[in-house]
Amino acid sequence: MQEREKSILQEWDLREKILGAIRSNADGAELRGLLDSLHALETADLLKELSSEERERLGRILGSEAMSEIVSYLDDASEYLSELNADEAAEIVEQMDADEAQKALEDLDEQTRGAILRRIEDDGMRREIALIDSYEDDEFGGRMSTNFISVKRGETVKGAMRTLVRDAAENDNIYTIFVVEEDGSLYGAIELKDLIVARHDVELLSLVSTALPFVYDTDRIPERIERLCEYSEEMIPVLSRESRVLLGVITASELTEMLDEARADDYAKLAAMTGEEERHESLLGSMRKRVPWLIVLLFLGLAVSAVVGLFEGVVDALPMMVSFQSLILGMAGNVGTQSLAVTVRALADGERRPLRAECLIVLRELRVALLGGAVLGLISFLTVSGYLVFFTSYGTVFALSAAVCVGLAMCFAMAASGLTGSAIPILLGRMGVDPAIASGPLITTASDLVAVFSYYGLAILLLLGL
Repeated sequence: MQEREKSILQEWDLREKILGAIRSNADGAELRGLLDSLHALETADLLKELSSEERERLGRILGSEAMSEIVSYLDDASEYLSELNADEAAEIVEQMDADEAQKALEDLDEQTRGAILRRIEDDGMRREIALIDSYEDDEFGGRMSTNFISVKRGETVKGAMRTLVRDAAENDNIYTIFVVEEDGSLYGAIELKDLIVARHDVELLSLVSTALPFVYDTDRIPERIERLCEYSEEMIPVLSRESRVLLGVITASELTEMLDEARADDYAKLAAMTGEEERHESLLGSMRKRVPWLIVLLFLGLAVSAVVGLFEGVVDALPMMVSFQSLILGMAGNVGTQSLAVTVRALADGERRPLRAECLIVLRELRVALLGGAVLGLISFLTVSGYLVFFTSYGTVFALSAAVCVGLAMCFAMAASGLTGSAIPILLGRMGVDPAIASGPLITTASDLVAVFSYYGLAILLLLGL
């Protein structure tokens, strides 16, 4: 623990030393020496603490090549690029990978973005940025990297090695070499280690694996991401849907990032928001994501209140029953949310299951909720009966009847909530709607309706006569 604390203090001291050197206009060579000790990600974190003038000076000292790597780690690269003139920004962007360049440019206004793109001298780079930019945000084509190495199917081992050595300077994703037909369509792939150890007289095709996972450029990310992560591949090829031409690759790090985003989006929906809310999002942006669902939930809540109003006579005759209403509603909501989370997770891979498999999911959740309801209903009966018998003036018969009412309502409400929490997302999936939109608050409100009916209905049957 002491070693870890010592390491953290050393990193902090170095960070403060670098910030001090930048702000005191230290010699460029000295500053470069200090920055050599930092990873590009850590330098990117430092940029956020500098003024625009200090960032400009740092950029001049490090040069465009070093800055291109640093900019690729910025959360909002467009903010930094907008501080530069178009020539300086283009020089940095041109040395980035096309997918990173597209991300850095996408939040700039059209005029600034166009000015930077026009100054990029590499026509191929401009075409790759335009290709990636042509896809929707939730399509794999919009997240692919054009940083990969490919060889022709008819190539020899010696020729493939020559291509690898030639292209490795520009492409650092070299662990998998893709083999393509003459028209550019994907044939297979070779692992780098297999190519390195192969003898020159070995047939290249004997090294090629054709059993590759792949995606089409217009495939939707949420529908395929869970399945792709199960392959544990370094790179997943992205093909044109029309011609199966190899357009790019999805790297393992990008897959992980997309999976995190998909889960964050599902989490937002479960919390009754229309999308993931960013930490630094504007007040208006946050309201746009929260208010629509809150309005829906408001009217559902009014429906619950209206149902409680139907049992006004029961409340007048048995005011004590209101004391346990929140207990029933709370437990029903908890069970519904649990069933919802389990079911949405089971459906997260986007694959269509047979009706029988989905019915088994619902049946399992119903059984779990029913058994949990029976256990908690029994505990509620014992607790409530003990409280009413020993700490109130109600008679024993009425106290036991009230406790039975609470216990049975607990069991029934929890079972119904388990059924609701699992059935609703499956029905939504069958209708072509994202199951995650069956948010926690929505399921909780639906559970409240069932719980109110069961609780006060049992109170009428068991207690009003007493």
